[in-house]
Parts: sequence; C-alpha cells; structure tokens
Amino acid sequence: MRDPMPTEGGLPALTAQQITTDITKTLFRLPSKEWHAAFTLAQALAALLFISVACYVVEGYGIFGTNQPVNWGNDITTYIFWIGIAVAGTLVSAILFLFRQRWRTAVNRSTESMTVIAIQIAGLFPLIHTGRPWVDFWLMPYPNDRHLWPNFKSAIVWDVFALTAYALTSMIFWYFGLIPDFATIRDRSKHPVHRAVYSVLALGWRGGAGDWQHYERAYAQFAWIATPLVLGMHSTIAILAAIGKVPGWHTTIFAPYFVSGAIYGGLGMALVFLIPMRSLLGLKQYITIDHLERLAKIMLGCGLMVCYVYISEYFAAWYSNSPYERGQYLFRMHGNYAWAFWTMMTCNMGIIQLLWFRAVRRSLIGLMLVGIAVNVGMWFERFVIIALSLMHDHMPSAWDNAYVFTGFDWMILVGSFGVFLTLLMAFSRIIPMVSIAELKADLLAPGHDQAPHAGNGEGHGHG
Repeated sequence: MRDPMPTEGGLPALTAQQITTDITKTLFRLPSKEWHAAFTLAQALAALLFISVACYVVEGYGIFGTNQPVNWGNDITTYIFWIGIAVAGTLVSAILFLFRQRWRTAVNRSTESMTVIAIQIAGLFPLIHTGRPWVDFWLMPYPNDRHLWPNFKSAIVWDVFALTAYALTSMIFWYFGLIPDFATIRDRSKHPVHRAVYSVLALGWRGGAGDWQHYERAYAQFAWIATPLVLGMHSTIAILAAIGKVPGWHTTIFAPYFVSGAIYGGLGMALVFLIPMRSLLGLKQYITIDHLERLAKIMLGCGLMVCYVYISEYFAAWYSNSPYERGQYLFRMHGNYAWAFWTMMTCNMGIIQLLWFRAVRRSLIGLMLVGIAVNVGMWFERFVIIALSLMHDHMPSAWDNAYVFTGFDWMILVGSFGVFLTLLMAFSRIIPMVSIAELKADLLAPGHDQAPHAGNGEGHGHG
C-alpha cells in the first residue's frame, strides 16, 4: 500500500485502515435510540402486510377490491413495481462494472442489497394473486405421484421461472461481492460468536493472490450473466401482459417500456435511501454528492426514454385506427381515474425535467424529492396499465365496474414498504453498505485523486 499523502486543504489522505474503520464502525456499535425508533416503525408497517395476508388466507381473495373485469389489481400492480426496484440494482452495478466505472464502488453494495430485498418482496405477490397460496408449489415442475405438471403455456409459469432465475443470480452476485468484506469483519471481530458467524460467511477467504484471481474471474462472469438476465426477466413480465388482447396491453413496445421504466424507478428508490443512509452511517466521504449526481444523470436519461415510450404509446394508439385502443387512452386521460393518469405523467415526465439543472442534481433535498416523485409516478404507471386497462376493455357493459382499494389493499401496499425498510435497516447492521475491498482498490490506486473523499464529501468530482 502506498504511503498516505495529504490532500487538498491539508486533510490527511485515506488509508486502508481508515477505510475499514469508517465502513465497519456501525457493525461493532450498538444502534442509537433513533435507529431503534425507526426500526420499530418499519416493523409495525411490515406487520400490516402479514396481517392482511393472514386474513386473506382465512377469508379468501374477496377481501381485496378486485372484481370482474379488474381481476388483476393491487397484487400485480405492486408486484411489477417491486420487480422494477429490483431490476435497477443489479443492472446498474453489473453494467457499471463491465464498463469499468470506478465510481460504482460507492453505490453498488447498497443497490445490490436493494435488489435482493425487493425481489423477495415481489415474489410474495404472484403467490397472493393465485388465490390459493397453499398450493403454489404446483407451479414448480417436479416429479409427483399425481402426474401433475405446470402448464408451460401459462404466463404465470413464465413468471415463476423468470423471477426464480433472476432472484438466484442476483443473490449470488450480491453475496459473492461480500465475501472479501466478510473476511475483513471476521478479522476485526472481537466477540467469538461474531467471529464464528463471519468466518462461515467468508467461506475460508484468506486474501491470497489465488483467492483474488478466482474471485475477479467469477465476479466478472456473474456480471455478464446478470445483465442479459435482468433484461430478459422484466421483458418476460412485459410479454405476460402483451399477449393479452386487452386494449392498452397488446403492443410490442411493452418489453423496452417495462425495462426502461424499471431502471428509472429503481434509480429513484436508490436515491431515496442512499441520501439518508450516507448520513446515518457516517459515509459522506465515500458516498459523495458527485456519486449521487451521476446516479441522477443516469436517471434523467432513463426518464427521457420513458417519456419517449409514453409518446410512442399514444401515437401508436391513434395511428392504429382502432376504436378500442383510442378509447382506452382517452379513458385514461378523461375517465374516472384520470387523476391517476395525470399523477403518473406529472411525476414521470414533468418533475424529472428538474434534473437538467445542476443545482437540483447537487441538492440532497432536491434529489430526495425527485426520487420520491419518480417512485410515486412509477407505481401509478403500473396501476394505470393494469387496473385502468381492465376497467375499459372491449365490453362496454363492464365499464362501470370501477376498481376500488379496500383496507386490505392499503395494508398490503404499505406493509410491503415496511418490509423493505425493515430488511434494509437490518442489512445495514450486519453487512458493510459500501464495498470495502473495491473501495480500497479504487481510492488507494496509484495516482488516484482522493480530494473528493476528504472532509464532508460535498466537494469536487472524481473519476
């Protein structure tokens, strides 16, 4: 390791020991009262999800607001929302790695953790949607005495395979990157139980040249696998809707539509939790304004793609000369749920334009508000696609059957966010939320300018 050199302003340069200490200090300290209060609130919200699911198992699917023809409701809307959140983490981390973007070291661990949590939450909703979750194992192809096999022509079975493959790959990709850091925590742990647990998690890592050689090769291979798998997985979910001859669904644009929207919403969620996390965990000099600004630029690019898709979608409906397609989009703009449509358009097409201004991109409050708005808009996008399309299908006699949330729908929606926050806060207590090994390789590389990472992290850009 090179000797520490002074940076701008006379502040000492980062050393390997300081990086390790700064990132792991929260793992060896008791959490504050504020953390306990926030964790308790998150658990209370998460309890709403489990209470509603328990009531659903006892009482049946009728406790939700779904009806005919709106038999895809909050469960599928929120499922696609969380899938979108899960897509962004692995995709951004893998693509930035493949393009050798060194600044990814500040955000990759957090976004990958977000992916792992979101994919677990998303997996609950198709199980709820089947109506009989206690027999959901029938969806898996396995030899059995009844000679029952899944219908591979069913879109729900496509969901099972796409979601399972992506969940396994993203968790392996996330865990593989943690192995060197688990070894670092193992070596720093003083409590014998902690040391034993992290020794198991580190899988015998010793940090030798052979370890690093195999690690870097395997990590690169998983990055190559994860990138097309993410695109294929969310495209499969898009095709699930596109094969249905429902006005507003039956279109070939759904695959790029869903993928660009998923990355867009996932980046918004990343900003929403990265901004408070960098303060609560004392990581301001590692997750800087420059990193957040770069995420905001990528999100702006994805937002412009979403805007283009929206315009193309409406142009295609008009150009098709189909009264059903035209009627669907007019219903979205002027029908009973026009407020949902205009909320989507305002959040996804209007507010995102603020990121053209550098002052907004470098404002923590500005980025936080834009990220929240994007997530609100992306949930309403899924609601508009799913619920409003089914409300206004080919049968005018069914158009008056509006879909209305019940209390259990709200409990499931709010509870899913509670589970997300609970697991995210729990992860922050047991794993480093910034990659120690990759950060050292980046910041301690010969010739690297450490100035942006000194002090409060509000300084200049870095490469």
